[in-house]
Amino acid sequence: MQYEELTDKIIGCAYRVYNRMGFGFVESVYEKSMLIELKKEGLQAESQKAIIVQYEGEIVGEFKADILVEDAVMVELKSVRKIILAHEVQLVNYLVATGKDVGLLLNFGEQKVQVKRKLRFIDGVSTKQSVT
Repeated sequence: MQYEELTDKIIGCAYRVYNRMGFGFVESVYEKSMLIELKKEGLQAESQKAIIVQYEGEIVGEFKADILVEDAVMVELKSVRKIILAHEVQLVNYLVATGKDVGLLLNFGEQKVQVKRKLRFIDGVSTKQSVT
């Protein structure tokens, strides 16, 4: 899988953050902690990356992705008891809007870090590969 080494590094950062911080902080705390860990890994990461959504060539919306790593992997962070389908769909929409191929949904959950890898393929059709 393309980007496997990069996503493995990002996931490793998430586990280090969770091992130190545990569950219960707001997403912004995990985001800032992740940025520190990603930097220690030697990875370039942008926080709150603005993304423009277009329809028929016209801007119809804008949102901010939590973290973009190495201008390649979208990272969406959550701090909820359990990932739900809406969280996964949100990340897939980010991939479609940006044209990025790989995204990680990282949840700093009650019991552990939950990880979902999302892949964007030809014609906006996406599939998923889950990692726990």
